[in-house]
Amino acid sequence: MTTTQTTAPNQEALASYAQDVARKARAASRKLTHLTGNQKSAWLEELARTIDARQAELVAANEIDIEKAPEYGLNSAAIDRLRLTSARIQGIIDSLHQIVGLTDPVGEVIQSQLRPNGIRVSQVRVPLGVVFFIYESRPNVTIDAAALCVKSGNAVILRGGKEAFHSNMAFYKILADSLEKQGLPRDAVQLVETTDRAAVGHFLKMHELIDVTIPRGGRSLIERVTNEATMPVIKHFDGICHVYVDDSADLEMATNIIINSKTQRPGVCNAAETLLVHQRVAEQFLKQACAELLDRGVELRGCARTCDLIEDAKPATEEDYRTEYLDLILSVKVVDDIEEAIEHINEHGSHHTDAIVTSELKAAEAFQLAVDSAAVMVNASTRFNDGGEFGFGAEIGISTDKFHARGPCGLRELTSYKYLVQGSGQIRG
Repeated sequence: MTTTQTTAPNQEALASYAQDVARKARAASRKLTHLTGNQKSAWLEELARTIDARQAELVAANEIDIEKAPEYGLNSAAIDRLRLTSARIQGIIDSLHQIVGLTDPVGEVIQSQLRPNGIRVSQVRVPLGVVFFIYESRPNVTIDAAALCVKSGNAVILRGGKEAFHSNMAFYKILADSLEKQGLPRDAVQLVETTDRAAVGHFLKMHELIDVTIPRGGRSLIERVTNEATMPVIKHFDGICHVYVDDSADLEMATNIIINSKTQRPGVCNAAETLLVHQRVAEQFLKQACAELLDRGVELRGCARTCDLIEDAKPATEEDYRTEYLDLILSVKVVDDIEEAIEHINEHGSHHTDAIVTSELKAAEAFQLAVDSAAVMVNASTRFNDGGEFGFGAEIGISTDKFHARGPCGLRELTSYKYLVQGSGQIRG
């Protein structure tokens, strides 16, 4: 298939192309099971060196995407997610080095027991097989996904968004070259070389060749994949994250946490979207924190009690408390107590990341026990729910599911297990 952003083949050709890509991925996944940890690490080191040497090529491709971004209706936060800078490229390189240093999960014996009849039963970690990964913006994710999948023994089919097409293609050329140079299966990483949305539908039907689909993007993408996929899906719908300021909180600490959670990178899924404040500290805290938030360009949408205290706050609707803004907008609500905060989070949140700021151990324990989210923080920014920050090197996504993985998905989350049974002639009576 011609490598172009405007390719629009007929459906028969598109289906044939998707089938060919998936079959190549399946064949590559079988070869990956024979690779040693040293071989995979050597490739990751080669990949890091190649990215470093070809930074100018990456930045030039990214500039094309940045220039075209307004055509796709991207706001400033979305464009920021798309942008590649020298610092972000160095971050990608650093992440690869971290992944090299992580233990290869493949072959890990999770548990083993010798049965009374002499049979040994071992539970051993194995790759999932073929991963179909669909994502939007953030071209660095191309490398994160490829690195994690190959190190965990999986072949991956990458389907990036049209807004990052040129950046993704530049990364893909580097991936293919480094795989070939190190003698790894070139088809272990493949990029879908058309932005035709119909291609996704063809891949989602191939449960016999693709073991799992991981969508990473907006709600419409996640809903489409969930509805159409014929294989398991690891996903999160929204990142409606909360910071709750308890009545015992250090208010300076709480201010720093909400500022960081909301404004450090507002366009990402672990940015805070709602601030909840205990009524006893609402007046003092909101006047302090909201002044800084407003100075940083944050639009505040608050409950009646918030609007009484903060003149510049706009009235919030019920829908605001269920919205992932991915922008410099923050919903604010004054609550009577920690129980109301927990109830609000479990009712309005997306089970992604929620934080409490408190100096009371009992309040912290109650909050962490009762809030049903993938990550629950105490006295820390919501922005820390991240594979790199958790020591995973990188992540392929943050799952709000409870099966098969929850939270940041790193190497272990890209594996399953099988039972290896060793006997000496035993038969069952």
